[in-house]
Amino acid sequence: MSDFFTAVEKRRSIYAIGKSSPISDERIKEIVSFAVKHGPSAYNAQGGRVILLLAKHHERFWNLVEEALRKIVPPERFAPTEEKMASFRNGHGTVLFFEDDRPVRDLQERFPTYAAQFPVWAQHASAIAQFIVWTGLESEGLGASLQHYGPVVEQAARREWNIPEEWQFVAQIPFGAPLADPGEKEFLPLSDRVRIFE
Repeated sequence: MSDFFTAVEKRRSIYAIGKSSPISDERIKEIVSFAVKHGPSAYNAQGGRVILLLAKHHERFWNLVEEALRKIVPPERFAPTEEKMASFRNGHGTVLFFEDDRPVRDLQERFPTYAAQFPVWAQHASAIAQFIVWTGLESEGLGASLQHYGPVVEQAARREWNIPEEWQFVAQIPFGAPLADPGEKEFLPLSDRVRIFE
């Protein structure tokens, strides 16, 4: 099996992460930039936007998420949430993924027949960028997971890092040195998921 397929197979959700990193921050920046540059998008719209948070910015983001969640999760049920936020905050960094609305709106105006599909296709492009970053970080020895706390932290994050209103929050990937192996993964039968006609 090629290195590519091995990397795809080894990419897993790692929640227990530490502050250290087996690679330099420069290499992390290269991986994130590579994903944004080379990830495909419908009509080459290139609407993907990314913010890489390191050091105090990474910690600040998870503090903001925790503050937001404290307002909506009952105190008597907050302990597991607090533990999860601490595990993410304990990491080395976080990648925030966005999609810029402007290329989508432009394509909707230029190709009205497909107007309803352009937001969907933008999400596809974002998912590919997320996968490239996630797999790239894991192939370099980091642990990572994909998170979706945008709805609860969006406004606070916009104020903190001056994020344009046109950038729609999609997902976050906290990452760091893996402190535990992922659990076993179960697979549904491929015969139920793949059909081949020869």
